[in-house]
Amino acid sequence: MRVTWTGTDLSFRLDPDDEITGKASDDHPVKLATNSCSIGGVPDDAHPDLFALAAWTIVAPWTRRSVTFDRAISAELAAALHDGWGIEAGPVGAEPRGAGRTLAISYSGGADSVAAATVYPQAPFVHFRRVPHRRVPNRWPHYRSDVLAKLAAKTGRELNVVTSDLEFTLAEPRPGYPEHHAVAAGALLMADRLDLGGLGFGYELGSRWLGGGRYLWRYTPDNVMWSPHGRWGRLFAAAGVHLVLPVGGVSEAVTMRLATRSDLKDHVRWCLRGTDGPCRLCGKCLYKELIQAAVERRPLDTPITADRPVARKWLRKPPYGGQEMIEYGLARVPGIDKTLFAGALDYFEVSEESTSWLEHCYPKAIEEIPAQWRDEAAAFMAANVGFMTEEEVRRVETWGS
Repeated sequence: MRVTWTGTDLSFRLDPDDEITGKASDDHPVKLATNSCSIGGVPDDAHPDLFALAAWTIVAPWTRRSVTFDRAISAELAAALHDGWGIEAGPVGAEPRGAGRTLAISYSGGADSVAAATVYPQAPFVHFRRVPHRRVPNRWPHYRSDVLAKLAAKTGRELNVVTSDLEFTLAEPRPGYPEHHAVAAGALLMADRLDLGGLGFGYELGSRWLGGGRYLWRYTPDNVMWSPHGRWGRLFAAAGVHLVLPVGGVSEAVTMRLATRSDLKDHVRWCLRGTDGPCRLCGKCLYKELIQAAVERRPLDTPITADRPVARKWLRKPPYGGQEMIEYGLARVPGIDKTLFAGALDYFEVSEESTSWLEHCYPKAIEEIPAQWRDEAAAFMAANVGFMTEEEVRRVETWGS
């Protein structure tokens, strides 16, 4: 793979060993559509390791043996690429970038992201906004990135909006991030300007420790994408920007409660389709409605019926993505046996007691946060959530076994 930056426009050329169809870090297949993209709202003089890492979040799925950047990188970054992916990276010759003093939040406006922001009320936001690609048609015009950006601007927090068409590098699946970490590409190029030493994401207990939605359904301490000792965590650290998961120890029930009771509650938006509010018709709206109804102890309120395609996954035999939250909802939503989730009751024996571990914080997640930001997160969780008992910790660590 050969990578070239022209200002903040990225182009890349595949080597003979590279492949058009590759796999992201969660083993999901991704097919290449085009070999160029751009990032706007960022400076063009970032440290070379930051340019290299930003590019790697985009080109990693298709690179097989080596990557040649258009400027020298540090030996530390090259070593992290080799240790994590077996990739020979170069040229080598730059001084490493030291970590900055600031933690920023990669802010999407969803409940998990808002919850992460409440943990660090002084942290600036970096918001990624999709924009059209000059050569690739938009096959997902209903995605309202403009609405999300406007909501982010109303939060009153220090906001840095990054624009990019990098999601259009994918032909399959629909436009999306080649790697989940590509959402950070713009933040990486702003790291020197913002003096970043850490970037906070809204990934919660299910994503960090229970395997996430589409690749594993078991306790996963060595999560390849989000553990600090995993290959991505080591690579970000080599560029002086640590991955930080402020809500990595709590469930989506907790992030929903924190977000909807926070000062930012009027700006929460997990739906990517609605204009004046959630569309209420997509699969994400259905899933989040189940969680919100469970948190608020009220009946499910959705127009989606069991015959709709977006409901199909909940009619099948588990495992499900986000299964721990399905169990939480089944145990708490009044009248759940009269909804489209009724069939799922046949597969689980759930109660409020059996799912109570999902209301507290897994302590090891706090231990993963870098020292300079750890105490603030620990104090927040102690005051607002509470930590798991030893028995609840065992529930996490035996999940899926």
